[in-house]
Amino acid sequence: MNTSPFSSPRSSTELLANRYQLKQLIGRGGMGEVFLANDVLLGGIPVAIKFLSQTMSDAKLQENFAREAQMSAALSQKSLHIVRAYDYGLSENGKPFYVMEYLCGKSLKDLIPLSLPMFMTLSRQICLGLQCAHQGMNIDGNIYPLVHRDIKPANILVIPDPILGQLVKILDFGIAKFLNYKAVVSTNKGFNGTLPYCSPEQLEGGELDSRSDIYSLGVMMFEMLTGEKPWQPETDYFGAWYKAHHFEPPRAIADVNPNLKLPQQLNDLIMACLAKQASNRPQNIAKILQILESVSNSISLTLPTSSAAKSTSSSSLSSGLLTKIEETCRQLTWPQDKPIQEIVFPQLLDTNPGSIPALWLMLPEQEIKNRALSIRHNQFIFVTSPHPMLLWVTVLYSRELGPKWLPCYLDMQNSQNQRLVWTLVENERYPLIFFTMEAPHSCANVLSSRIASAQQQILKTWVKQSQKLPPSSAPQLSKNLLKQQYKQMQFQILQNLESKAQTIATKPI
Repeated sequence: MNTSPFSSPRSSTELLANRYQLKQLIGRGGMGEVFLANDVLLGGIPVAIKFLSQTMSDAKLQENFAREAQMSAALSQKSLHIVRAYDYGLSENGKPFYVMEYLCGKSLKDLIPLSLPMFMTLSRQICLGLQCAHQGMNIDGNIYPLVHRDIKPANILVIPDPILGQLVKILDFGIAKFLNYKAVVSTNKGFNGTLPYCSPEQLEGGELDSRSDIYSLGVMMFEMLTGEKPWQPETDYFGAWYKAHHFEPPRAIADVNPNLKLPQQLNDLIMACLAKQASNRPQNIAKILQILESVSNSISLTLPTSSAAKSTSSSSLSSGLLTKIEETCRQLTWPQDKPIQEIVFPQLLDTNPGSIPALWLMLPEQEIKNRALSIRHNQFIFVTSPHPMLLWVTVLYSRELGPKWLPCYLDMQNSQNQRLVWTLVENERYPLIFFTMEAPHSCANVLSSRIASAQQQILKTWVKQSQKLPPSSAPQLSKNLLKQQYKQMQFQILQNLESKAQTIATKPI
């Protein structure tokens, strides 16, 4: 069967919407297919493109499909934990598609059962994403809450993250329902969902509210801890699950997994979520988050952290590198050709045995002291067209001071900048060298920021691409394009850093 979204076979260089180069089919679901693609406009970064299936092409389904794209786009602007949609359109043969961030991770269903620390970490993030949906979307000046209606492990993706260690993304708002929005009520009648996770009221096909998602969350949390569902019906048919959800009490977690040392407060929470009557469940996600926070504070957890997160707990470079770098940095003076003001610029630093990339920045002396324990994060964006240009962003974050954004734009036709970025490829870390705005403008501190290994490989690819591109004379156009992307990603980065800071602040000592 031909799975191409194009009307006829095309060459591998053919672009969807003059922008996306499809690579391969990576998923197929009830409403359509998902392809891996490259966004050539943004330097070939990978994206996921979801197409509505040819067999589901009636007008009502196309309307729902478009609504899924719009909801994902709007919600992802509010929550880090909802998959982000970027673009929407029609293929050459009229097949609807929308473009999402490509997430390289594992489905929650492939990870369960979880350890208690991992359960606490992921459950909190799932709740934060759900809370965002339940709080609603602004349509024509009015706020309309949203019910996902298909919360299950297969719709939760867990990806490695340099700040949080593990990052949750909620997928598939294809059957989500607006509350009190008459324009779409007719599209949401009847039964929708996945039988083992449906609330009793959902099986009736009637009106739902956020407490239906809370029931599904309870089923999923039970499974996350035990690897099994709260019920074991004789068959997987509708009637058997209807009976289980309406009339059968859930099994006790201790009976399913006797070795699990589960705090009573957490056990009670999950059982409350599984109440048959919606009025007996937690009435909102905020209440669940409050209990999860209380449980976290009452037990000693070893939260999963990445090596990047660990590196930010120190206020300086690793000891081996610190000796060499700091000795050099303490002798540096602020360049005479740079103004005495708050600026940042990248520059190669000559050390023994070689050169390393460094960020030089000037700040008031007191702010340098205040930023000494900041969490550090970096991110890179690259465009090849119309001019090869790289944005190198470093962020210093503390809950008291907020973020300090340090963006640097590098013209990648410049051979010196190519060399600078190549040194980022060869070095796991780079130093941030702080100079005081007050005289004598000397080096007052040195911090480090670690580059994820995957990002190093991407930088390597980008340098090689830059060396092969034909000459261009439109750097400002590319810089403006990067500025737009920078504005879009700032909110997501900030949410990520706030979550990390909160984790550090609440972690038991």
